[in-house]
Amino acid sequence: MSRLNELFRRKPSKILSVYCTAGFPRLDSTMEVMRALQDSGADMIELGMPYSDPLADGPVIQASGTRALENGMSITRLFGQLMEMRASIRIPVLLMGYLNPILQFGFEKFCEAAAAAGVDGVILPDLPIYEFETEYGSVIRKRGLDFVFLVTPETSDERIRKVDALSTGFLYAVSSSSTTGGSRDLGDQEDYFRRLGEMKLRNPVLVGFGVRDRKSWEAACRHTQGAIIGTAYIKAIEGATDIGKATKEFLGTIL
Repeated sequence: MSRLNELFRRKPSKILSVYCTAGFPRLDSTMEVMRALQDSGADMIELGMPYSDPLADGPVIQASGTRALENGMSITRLFGQLMEMRASIRIPVLLMGYLNPILQFGFEKFCEAAAAAGVDGVILPDLPIYEFETEYGSVIRKRGLDFVFLVTPETSDERIRKVDALSTGFLYAVSSSSTTGGSRDLGDQEDYFRRLGEMKLRNPVLVGFGVRDRKSWEAACRHTQGAIIGTAYIKAIEGATDIGKATKEFLGTIL
């Protein structure tokens, strides 16, 4: 059983996934941040691979990616940092990013390196369904990696069921058609979350974009299996002198 499947079997609700940017706030922060998240109660980590043109990211995550790139982060360097990851990280870890730098690195080489490092899955918001079905999905599956598709409030039921059939691990429900870090009240999206819950999808559903505090976290969890926090966490550690302390204090305001 994959780490993701085992997590959702053991804990069917109130899953907290936290997004962090590899190489932020310092180049050598990646493992320190991941250990702090695990020790402070996160159920899952989404590790962002910084990219110069991150279309779905809001200004805070974009800025963290820019700093990580300036720090010298690259996919090659990231896999070097993750080589001993499973000596200390027990929870599921997914890599989230964009297709272009992965194609430059080599898609099959990327999947091979991710699997060798103990990565559990991949989230690539700009990978189209057709390309996944005809070219890349088989490469991902061959390495035993899960792949997570995204849906939005505007996604039709037909398309939701399509990507649910293709996804493994979970389905990423974007709370609104915007970039990360939005300030919209997630309570306004209750009909959307309820709709997803009533569809009896094959995969668990986690809500992302705009989850930033206990109120939005609870609104997201009411009809789905959990939520993803990114921008608010990046802000919490941006200027922190003690990442472990800052992470514990921040997650304490959510859980």
